[in-house]
Amino acid sequence: MTSPLTTPAAPSSAGRWTPRLWGTLLVLCAAMFLDALDVSMVGVALPSIGSDLHLSTSTLQWIVSGYILGYGGLLLLGGRTADLLGRRQVFLVALGIFALASLLGGLVDSGPLLIASRFIKGLSAAFTAPAGLSIITTTFPEGPLRNRALSIYTTCAATGFSMGLVLSGLLTEVSWRFTMLLPAPIALIALAAGLKLLPRSDREENHEGYDIPGAVIGTASMLLLVFTVVQAPEAGWASARTLLSFLAAAVLLTAFVLVERRSPSPLVRLGVLRSGSQVRAQLGAVAFFGSYVGFQFLTTLYMQSLLGWSALHTALAFLPAGALVAVSSTKVGAIVDRFGTPRLIATGFALMVVGYALFLRVDLDPVYAAVILPSMLLIGAACALVFPSLNIQATNGVEDHEQGMVSGLLNTSVQVGGAIFLAVVTAVVTAAAPAHATPQGVLDSYRTGFMVVTGIAAAGLLITLTGLRSRRSQPSLVVAQSTVEEAEAERVAVRD
Repeated sequence: MTSPLTTPAAPSSAGRWTPRLWGTLLVLCAAMFLDALDVSMVGVALPSIGSDLHLSTSTLQWIVSGYILGYGGLLLLGGRTADLLGRRQVFLVALGIFALASLLGGLVDSGPLLIASRFIKGLSAAFTAPAGLSIITTTFPEGPLRNRALSIYTTCAATGFSMGLVLSGLLTEVSWRFTMLLPAPIALIALAAGLKLLPRSDREENHEGYDIPGAVIGTASMLLLVFTVVQAPEAGWASARTLLSFLAAAVLLTAFVLVERRSPSPLVRLGVLRSGSQVRAQLGAVAFFGSYVGFQFLTTLYMQSLLGWSALHTALAFLPAGALVAVSSTKVGAIVDRFGTPRLIATGFALMVVGYALFLRVDLDPVYAAVILPSMLLIGAACALVFPSLNIQATNGVEDHEQGMVSGLLNTSVQVGGAIFLAVVTAVVTAAAPAHATPQGVLDSYRTGFMVVTGIAAAGLLITLTGLRSRRSQPSLVVAQSTVEEAEAERVAVRD
């Protein structure tokens, strides 16, 4: 079953895009740009926020964690909601909420209100991200046209992340509030354009009711999992609180799987994970973003705490990687058409492993051009290859009415991977830190964390390599599709 689009702007078979179609893509790119911009900008502003609002380090953590909690915890619900209630409607409402939350975050005078605004922004992003991606995958037909659109879309994410680092360094010099307020006018402009340009889609005809139990249990399990991972370094990984929270999350996830297997209209159709390419895309997203978030976190600490660089100086050090992604990602679609996603993902992970490994050479007086820049360029090239290819691989072969669900799964993998591995890297560095901190001792603890980051990327490479053989024997990527016959067979198997 597909959802027809009531727009005259469908791409032609020859690949020519109309102005309206370009406008639609730009609106969706603006939302993705804002998501990435917001994530990168807040990190540099945290010291100023803490000083101005008199917040402790543990409270400051929740300015970041609050966003992750709302985003990672509600992505599955956001993806399925877009399928059921209409992608355009869900995207626009969530984008409006994002703009209001940005405005609130720049005006508040207390830590709890700022954390609340961050949670609301994460919540709204959990709906805009899968809705936006599913609008692209249902507007552009599978193949070269979709690959090109997705490469542009993911380029905007990388550009937003890179620009966020630089803009935050500049704006924080004036006031941290500008870093919170900046997304609001951009979101409002995108909202106004979206009302005119985004294609309408029919809601899914759901004659079997909505999966309310699955939505409640699935959302609760993801919220608890992300919350537990975020709190574990502070509470202690082996503490009773952390272990009980992980146990409760495991129980909820098990209950969620059982509910989804029996539901006539599941929040997540488990059959989609029968495809090896889909599983590899999800696990690749976990390893890709988990390793990069850990790397960025440690590198920022290294540059500012050990080398004494300013926030702007640190941001500019990351700029070559972001610039390389922005320049090259738009070409990835054509490369995918020729070589396929498994080869590009494997190549990207290999570059990432080498880039992280080279960064182990850093010392207390590095030469940027000889030591840091090569790693940044390799990591930038890796991101340009891996991120668009993961999006393409995850959405290929999926029916239109399940694009939101698969998009939600992919974004959940990204966010949960980032949360889990950032917590792991933080715990490793803390355990390796010397009792009496010296610059060399602190650097050695950071180096241990960089080794973990390299290992995470290497695991992603190994996962991807398992798909190369199947790629040779199967020329096209096909994800387990949802058909009436399959759904009926699943229900019969459950009853039996």
